[in-house]
Formats: sequence, structure tokens, C-alpha cells
Amino acid sequence: MPNTAPASSSATLAPPAQADGELSTLLAKIPALTAGIAKEAAKRDLERELPFEAFRQFKEAGFGALRVPVALGGPGGSVTDYIEMIMAIGAADSNVAHALRSHFNFTETLILTPNTAIDRTQLGRVLSGKLFGGAHTEQGTKRPGEVTTRLTKSGDHYRLSGRKWYATGTAFSDFASFSARNDDGEFVSVLLPVDRPGISILDDWDGMGQRLTASGGVLLEDVEVLPHEISTRGLNTLVGRHTSTLRQLHLAASMAGAVRGALAEGTEYVRRQARSAAHSAAETANADPFVQKILGEIAAGSFAVDTLIRESARALDRTAELFGAGDPQALEPALIESALTTARTQIIASQIALAAATNVFELGGGSATSRHLNLDRHWRNIRTVLNHNPLLHKARVVGDFYINGTTTHLEEGRVF
Repeated sequence: MPNTAPASSSATLAPPAQADGELSTLLAKIPALTAGIAKEAAKRDLERELPFEAFRQFKEAGFGALRVPVALGGPGGSVTDYIEMIMAIGAADSNVAHALRSHFNFTETLILTPNTAIDRTQLGRVLSGKLFGGAHTEQGTKRPGEVTTRLTKSGDHYRLSGRKWYATGTAFSDFASFSARNDDGEFVSVLLPVDRPGISILDDWDGMGQRLTASGGVLLEDVEVLPHEISTRGLNTLVGRHTSTLRQLHLAASMAGAVRGALAEGTEYVRRQARSAAHSAAETANADPFVQKILGEIAAGSFAVDTLIRESARALDRTAELFGAGDPQALEPALIESALTTARTQIIASQIALAAATNVFELGGGSATSRHLNLDRHWRNIRTVLNHNPLLHKARVVGDFYINGTTTHLEEGRVF
């Protein structure tokens, strides 16, 4: 029987021959990590068992420092290396892939800050295996992005109080950032250890998909904040614009992983369990030409999504390289191009991914809908990830760019 492993096979993860030895060693650990994460993934989703063990293994292997350059003590992985890893993890469990987004957003900001301003303490924490999460959104506000959490002066220190939402990955993290308004009404960010008294991670996410990302609320009750833990936040800075695009691509990569997962589990279902339809001329499902056709289309869809995301990762690698070159005139068009490339990728990849996750159920009869198999989690996870980004508005932004050259939303550093 031929090997029909999904696109997440080790061939796509093999490091280039010229890669640094440490990077090669790190990338070679990915298949073992993902194999462990994939075990019982369907059962975890059914029973809502958070994947703490997966994050322990991730941290111990040192994957959180993947993007740190060699010059700063890291392995020097590219954006493409990182996105390939997220897709591979997503194939095993897209919850785990998604929940790493805040950490890599934090790391990217850290390594692209000019050397004179790099916080060596935070860099050391990343290199030692610490993970970073956070929550900035709040429920009950009139508009997304509005913040009611307050940071108030209290002697030599400060006090933080409020309630955050969409704390994806924070339950698995060592440190987390939270946005707030200070006494002057200014928008600030605080970075705190998650075990600081007064921080309660609620794990009350009730979405139909991505059920194991711990994406619910965080309660901040009179939390002590030290002066050095406060910083200003800027989305429209050059680095902020780059990381905004990277955050969107990370979500798309976790979606691509879910498509790979649907392909792998659909293939296994046909091989082990599915029966040919009553009116099929084939004796078995794996010999049924219609089943073969559907599986071929799912495989093609997975390949197409992966290819689009790799192109976006390459665009972000070009942007990241230009930060080190110190050429703002070259950086500006590169930032727009990477934002545009990722937007186009999301528009089309979303359609392909949803179709592929739906077509898994065409591979068999009623047994394909078994809760034991839990094949529907792939569609639910993809649909939930896609709700993070307003795809209709994204398509309008791309169309406006092509017709009128408008770059307003491509420059603002926010999810558009």
C-alpha cells in the first residue's frame, strides 16, 4: 500500500543543508513532538482536557526560542521555519498551534527591536524556555479594542484591575501581557508572571472550536505592578505592522494544520473503517473511485493551502531581513507587500480549508460522523480560527488596493 501521509511529512520540515547545527538539531525534533501531540488529540477535544503536557514538551525542547538570531544566543530560525513548525503542530492538534501565537508575537517584537533597546531580561527568559501569553481584548465594550482595565499609581508601585478576554495560550504560559489605561488615560501594557497574586485565568472559553486553547477570560484583581513592568504599546510602528501580519499568518498556519489533520484522519478512516456505498460497484471503500476522488481533492486542497502560507512566510522573511538592513525606504513597500500577501492568502485559503474539512464526511456514511472519531473538530477549529479575521472586509481592502492603490488598512498594524 503506498504511503499517503499528509503534507506535514518530515520532508517539508527538513532543515536546509546550510542551516546552523543548533537549528538543524532543533528542527529535527519536530516530528517527535508532533507525534506526541497527535496522540489522543480527538479524545482530548471530546473531554475538554487542556494540553498541558504538549506545552511542557514544547518548552523542554527549546522551540520557543526558534526565532531568536544566532547573534543573540538563539538557533536563528527563519519565519518560514517557524510557520512550518506551526503547520506541523497544527496537523497534530490545531489548539496547540493556535495557543502559541502570543509567544511568537512577543518574541518577534523582541528580536526586531534595535539592539540598544532590547530587554535582555526578557530575551534570557525566552532562551531559557519561558512562554509568553497575554490578553488585551475585553467584553462588553462598544467597539473592539476599547480598554477599561485600569492601572493606578499606588505609592512606588501600581495596581492593575479589570477583566480580559481571548487570553489564548495564557494558561500554558509563564508570563503574560495585559493592556490598560493609566491614571492619565494613556494606553499602556504590563508584562507580569502569570502566578502573580490577583491574576486568575478562568478557562471559560465556550466556542464551538479551538476548545483547548484556554481562550477565555483573565480576572485581574488589584494586581501589583512594578514600574519596570510597564511599557507603551504601538501597533502602527514598523515592528508593530510586521508582527500584526505575522499574527494573522500564524492563525492561517494553524488552520492549514487542521486541514492536514483532516486529510490524515480521513485517509485512516477509509483504510480502517469506511465501507463502500450500497450502490457502489467497488467491494471496499478504498477501491471506490468516488472515495478516491474526494480524498484526492482534500489532499490537493491541503497542498494548496500549505503553498499559499509558505509564500506569505517568505514575504515576512524578506521584511524581517530588511529590519536588520536599516533601510526604511525598502522596508515600507516590503511591509505593505507582506500584509497584502497574507491577506490574499487568507481569503483563498479559508475557502479551500473549509471545503476540505467538509468533504471529509463524503468519504463514508453515517460512521464518519461518529463522536469517537470527532472528525468534525477540524471543521469547527477552522471555522473558529477564521472568525478572528473579518474576511469580507479583508477582500474589500485588497480590492480597494488593486483599484485605487489604497493602503490605509495595510499600514495600520491591526487585524483588518
